[in-house]
Amino acid sequence: MVFIEDVLSADYTGKTVTLRGFANSVRKGKNNIFIMLRDPTGIIQCVSHSGEAPFEEADRITRESSLEVEGTVRQDQRAEGGYELSISRIKIFGIAEPFPLKSGHNKVFLFDNRHLWFRSIRVTSVMKVRSTVFESIHSFFRENGFYEIQSPSFVGSSVEGGATLFSVDYFGRKAFLTQSWQLYAEAMVNSLWKIYTVAPSFRAEKSRTWRHLTEFWHAEAEVAFAGNDDIMDIEEKLIKYIIKGVLEKNRRELQVLKRDTTVLENTLRTPFPRMRYEEVIDLANKNGLKLDYGADLGSDEERVITSKLDVPIFSVNYPKKLKPFYHKPDPNDPSHVLCNDLLAPEGYGEIIGAGQRIDDKDTLIDRIKEEGLNQKDYEWYIDLRRYGSIPHSGFGLGVDRLVMWICKLPHIAYAVPFPRTMRRLFP
Repeated sequence: MVFIEDVLSADYTGKTVTLRGFANSVRKGKNNIFIMLRDPTGIIQCVSHSGEAPFEEADRITRESSLEVEGTVRQDQRAEGGYELSISRIKIFGIAEPFPLKSGHNKVFLFDNRHLWFRSIRVTSVMKVRSTVFESIHSFFRENGFYEIQSPSFVGSSVEGGATLFSVDYFGRKAFLTQSWQLYAEAMVNSLWKIYTVAPSFRAEKSRTWRHLTEFWHAEAEVAFAGNDDIMDIEEKLIKYIIKGVLEKNRRELQVLKRDTTVLENTLRTPFPRMRYEEVIDLANKNGLKLDYGADLGSDEERVITSKLDVPIFSVNYPKKLKPFYHKPDPNDPSHVLCNDLLAPEGYGEIIGAGQRIDDKDTLIDRIKEEGLNQKDYEWYIDLRRYGSIPHSGFGLGVDRLVMWICKLPHIAYAVPFPRTMRRLFP
């Protein structure tokens, strides 16, 4: 099958081709009917002339009708893409009723009709970038000797904190939707050493910020015998690998989105700075915030901190109270933990949370108690320290946030096919 992209990128002038797609728009005149045909690869102008066989069929076509057209390709600089198809045959698959989406609709209406809005060229462009991001994630890990592993979606205890757990009835017992694969990854890393997964995670955060979803896609990795610095090296290589893939494969989509690629290109060339938590607080205050030491960094704070940056930065070694129980205390300063957050520039903030895990049984039990968690829920996790523990580190990349930054979208919902938020369960 020939696609519109083929016709626009190669010399098909004078050739007869068959194309399938949807009528992106229809303009009807007395002597000519112009149909802008859209398929997954592009748009081309098709014209049917009065007095020719297909004209009557062409006159039936409405916006978003689905059809197959056959015709001869000719150059026409006035047409979008520089080519036009003179129609010799039309086959109609489905005549569309009056299409409800027009320019000027507000965001709520568009997301209520996401199933139809998906036909937009802008939405399609984001999804193509998203596809490249997922492809690049898998390629990076496999090229670097990682094994892909899956973990349960139903879990019996929390990873990131009980306040953000979705509880479900599990045959009369309480279970939860997973926040992360991490605890299970720490079991599997002992035998495979370098592992990753790409899977949905769930957070019951009562948050309506521009970068939060209740269901999001997580690319997570765990590496044996790796410290916090080692895992940052891997994170940086992964992000650069993904961006390189997008710049190579999705230039056209980035142009549709009007994405200035300067920062993305700079990200490929520049090492990511590593700043201790205290330095990040100082940077925030220099940018007009008034944060005390020990303050948590939420979406608003990270937006200010990163708004003037042109490359991602690592925020390293947070105070212990700000991070989950499993992070290893810094041997040189036990009030801090060996962790890092990767903050995207241009105001986008955290896209990766990472760190070195506790590998000592007694330290882990102390931290579980400090956080007020039930030790019985974590006995299997503590077992990993009882029976031959090793140093290990890992990270979780919020793939949707990464897509949002790469495409420079105003809200994370635009980066997801069908977003789930506090207020949105349909379609």
